[in-house]
This record gives sequence, structure tokens and C-alpha cells, in this order.
Amino acid sequence: MTVLARRVRPDDWRPSGVDELEPNAMLVVRSGDNRSVIAGPGAGKTELLAQRAAYLLQTGGAPPPQRILAISYKRDAATNLATRVRARCHRSHAARLDSLTFDAFAKGLVDRFGQALPDRWRPRPDYEIMWTNDTLFRGFLSQQVGAPPPHIGTFADVQAISVKAFERHHLVGSPLPVDGWPDPSVGQWAADRFWQGALHGGKKSRLSFPMIGRLAELLLRLNPMAREALQLTYSHLFMDEFQDTTQVQYDLVKTIFLGSNIVITAVGDNKQQIMRWAMAMDDPFAAFDADFGAVRTPLYNNYRSSPELVRIQHVLAKALDQKAVQPISKAKATITGDSCVIWDFSTPDIEAARLATFIASEMKAHGLGPRDFVLLVRQRADRYAAVLEPRFRAANIALRNEASMVGDITLQELLPDEVSTLLVCVLRLAMTARAGRHWTDCQEAIGRLRGISPDDDAAQARFAGELDRFAIDLRKRYPTPPTVTAVAAAVTAEIVQFIGRDRLLAAHPAYAQGGWLDKVVEAATLHLHASSLAAKDWTDALDAYEGVHAVPLMTIHKSKGLEYHTVIFVGLDDDAWRRSFEEDRAEATAGFFVAFTRAKQRVIFTYCAQRGMRRAIATLYQLLLDAGVKIVEVK
Repeated sequence: MTVLARRVRPDDWRPSGVDELEPNAMLVVRSGDNRSVIAGPGAGKTELLAQRAAYLLQTGGAPPPQRILAISYKRDAATNLATRVRARCHRSHAARLDSLTFDAFAKGLVDRFGQALPDRWRPRPDYEIMWTNDTLFRGFLSQQVGAPPPHIGTFADVQAISVKAFERHHLVGSPLPVDGWPDPSVGQWAADRFWQGALHGGKKSRLSFPMIGRLAELLLRLNPMAREALQLTYSHLFMDEFQDTTQVQYDLVKTIFLGSNIVITAVGDNKQQIMRWAMAMDDPFAAFDADFGAVRTPLYNNYRSSPELVRIQHVLAKALDQKAVQPISKAKATITGDSCVIWDFSTPDIEAARLATFIASEMKAHGLGPRDFVLLVRQRADRYAAVLEPRFRAANIALRNEASMVGDITLQELLPDEVSTLLVCVLRLAMTARAGRHWTDCQEAIGRLRGISPDDDAAQARFAGELDRFAIDLRKRYPTPPTVTAVAAAVTAEIVQFIGRDRLLAAHPAYAQGGWLDKVVEAATLHLHASSLAAKDWTDALDAYEGVHAVPLMTIHKSKGLEYHTVIFVGLDDDAWRRSFEEDRAEATAGFFVAFTRAKQRVIFTYCAQRGMRRAIATLYQLLLDAGVKIVEVK
């Protein structure tokens, strides 16, 4: 129930939207000091921050006009937190929460203050976002940068710099020196050449988001007035998914807020760090505790997984962190039989047939739906889908490969994207008879993009009328789902125009990166068209778009933050895992842990000798065997 916009005495405040919070969570919610919160799978990390925001806003702990800044690694995490706070607070309170990604926060700073940077580091105001990858850096180091001056090194020294080390350690590895590197190493010299070419070498500056983060840190280091303005604006800072924080992001936070009166809450799980390949720090919690004097506070409850799964999870957790605390399951077991098992198959075809039969049987016996299950793979989902889909189809089960490409992006990238979710929301509002929830979601989401204050009743009423007229007109002109691509393109174009392309770009800087917004719109158009071909009405088409009636097949990285009754991990073998184990065993084990912890009731691992051995990943098998997990031959 939404709380009215009134001040609540701290002693009278109670959590909203949940039955209770565990004692340590309540300590964090009410705390007046910096906290680093280690919260394992199913602990309710985002919910904790939502309740803390509600407490601070409703009790005056964050006194107006000051605001709360929440910064997350991913856009969907930032959106999720803002949504939860709006559900728990009056709109005038919730409006004082700024929930952003690190990238959006840093870009906003550079866009506002970047022209105050020294000439050496000043980007052109109309700079473009650059999409960096190994190929770009390899080409720069091998073909473009050339040989350094003799007193710095040789061309061979440049060639010796690894691609990953160049970006992580040289290009954005440390705060930028105001006047450049005075006595540069070979890596610093090459990095400076890259920086100067990106900033000044073309008609427009071209910057990656890590580079933007470094520029934001420099400008605030040099501009005490801007730094003080931020310190006065925000009374509290939340950092979600803190285990994935990069050095660039941490240095920016440190430059702005270290030594200020802001109270910081950092929440995450060091056992779920699967973004080390994207420059995540080795241990951001230790740095935060040391620099900001944060009080380490663990959460013990797991509201997702059954007691038996939590017991097994702890065995895996100890392999990642010997100090991992024993979690307490708050979920009831609802199944009989093994909560976790390894199924050995002789052939992939037998594996596919058995999994399809199992899911069909479980859905019928327990009243489960297709999306109560997930098939997870480490990589190359299309290879598994080619074998699985025919067998699932024969069992009258739709299986959807959410790692498949739609245009230039994957389906699992498209579905949680804001443009995609807004498209579905507007279409359900326009084409559904009972559309109350969709009406509210559309009005809030698009209203925010348009900058309409939640307290401006007149503006809200005008926008409500505009939204109503648009939905009615859309329904009249498109009474049936688009079975022609051109019609699907017209539908998506009209909705994007109504939402406002410029508003989307302003709210989400990542949309400008590599033309991402255009790629999302194109993918949404193609997917809408494909979803409409066999649909009898708009509800069918939109259900197909969202995969409501299909079992999802996806990669581990995209499963993070999701949960399912039963997780089926297909392909626990060397072929899928050897390379990741060789490159970074800790991150690979963390990925294994993340996959396991998506389950509420059951985890099934499958192995097929025809795909590969299990020698390189013997340690994973040994962890499961140590936890009492059985290997069963299935024929």
C-alpha cells in the first residue's frame, strides 16, 4: 500500500510491501553510518535499499531538499530500485531518489561540466560514444600507435602490451594526471596517444564510458565548487551490485564524497562477482571499508531457495570465500525427491527428450508454467537449442533461445531494455480491455522521461489525456498484430516518437553508444513482427513477444537477478567451461555459483560425454559431490 506524504517518527516507521526484514537488514535501514552489506543470493539486496530509501525519505533522515543518489552497474537494476521505491513511498518522496547507472551519472557530469576541463583533456561538446573491444585496441597497438621515442622504449615494447592490460591498467587504470604523464612508461605513452587521438584527432571526440568516468573524476578533482554542489545535493548514496564496481567508478565516488557528510550504503555479494572481465575490482568491499570506515554487515536470510538448496549453496560459497556466513533459508521446500542432481546422458538427443518429458510432467503434476523453468548454458546457446527445440516441440512445449540474435542484438538483451518494455506497456494499454496496471506503468514511466513532476497535478492530467488519445488512436489504426514487417516498423516508430527519442537519449546515455537505440528499435520491430505471425490477437502477440508461454534458454550472465522454480544447467563439461576456467578460475566458479542460486526448489546439471570430458572442471564436480549431490545415469 502506498504511504501518504507525511513525516513519520523513526520509532513508528515500519517496512512497507514486505512481511518483515531480518534484524541486520533493519540495522542497515535505520543506520546513520557507512555500511558495506554482504548479502548473498535471495537476501533481497534491492529490497533492502528500497526500504532504506523509504525510511530516510519518510522519516526525514534525508531532509528536503536533499536527495538520495543510487548508482548501479546495470540499467535494469537502477530501474528496478526506482520502481520499488515508488511502490513504497508517496510520489513526492520517491521523486527525491535519483537512481542511475554509473555510466549515466558520469556522463551527466561530463556533459554539464566537461568544458571546464584543461585543453589536454577537454572533449568537444558533441562527443560521440565509442564502443571499445579487443579488436579496436589490438589494431591501435599493432598498426596505429607506432614506435615510442627511444628514451621511452621500442616498438617491440608496445607490442608486448596485452590488449586487456592496455585498457584496464594503462588507459583507464588510474586517475588522469592534469598535465599528462611526466615520465611515461611505454604503456602510459601508448595510452596518452589513444586519449589524444580520441579527444582531438577527428571531427568529433569519441569516448568510451570508462574514459568518460575518468574525465568525470578529473573535472571534479579540479572543480571544488562542482564537487561541493554534489555533496550538498545528496545526503545519502546507495551503491547496488557493488561487487561489480570498477576502479574507474570507485575512484569517481571517492573523489566526490570522501571526507564529506554523505552516508553511503554499498550492497552486493563478493561471491557473485562475474564481471571481472569488464574491469571489476578484485575486492571493492575491502577498499570501501578502509577508505570510508564502513561497518561490514552481513545479511543471513535467503528468501528464494529451499533449505536443501541453501545448504548446498553454502558449500559452493565456501569455495569462493572461506569467511562466507551460513545463510538461513526462509523458503519452504515444495518438492519431493532430490533438490539437486547430476544427470549423465549417453547422447544429446536422449538428453533433450528426457528434459522435455521431465518438464512436461512437472508442469502437469505441480501446476507450474513454462517460465518456472530455465535452461542455462555457459555459451553457444544456439548449438544446444538446435538439439533441444525439436524434442521440446514434440512434447508440446515451446522452448525459446533468448541468446538468439534479433537484428544486431540478442533477445536476452532486448527483453529487459527500457524501449522494449515501454513498447509492450503501451501496446498492452492500447490493445487490452482491462489495462489498469499498464495505464499506471505507462503514465509513470513516460511521465518521468518527459520531466513531469509527480506533484504537478495539472501537467499530470494533461499528459493522461494525451496518453489516452494516443492509445485510442493506436488501437483504431492497428486493430490486429502486424504480420508485415513494414507495419511493425510503423507501430514501433509511432510509439518511440510518442515517448520521445531525444528524451530516451537524454535519460539513458548508453543508447547513444554504437547507435544502440536504433539497434534496439530495429530488434523490437523484427521481434514484434515474428511474434505476430501466428497470433490470433494482440494479447497472443505480446505474450509471444515476452515469451510468457515458453521455457527460456539463456546464458549464465543474463540469468543474474532472475529466479526460477527449477534451474536446469545443460552441459557441465570441459567443452563449455575449460577456457573460462583457464582464464579466471575465480570468475568461472562465481558464474557457476550464480547459475546455481537462481533456483528456488531444484537444480539439475546435465552431462553428456559426447560433448566433452569433465577433467578440467573436476573441482566443480568435487564441490557438488562434497555437498552430497548424486550422479545418476539416465537412459
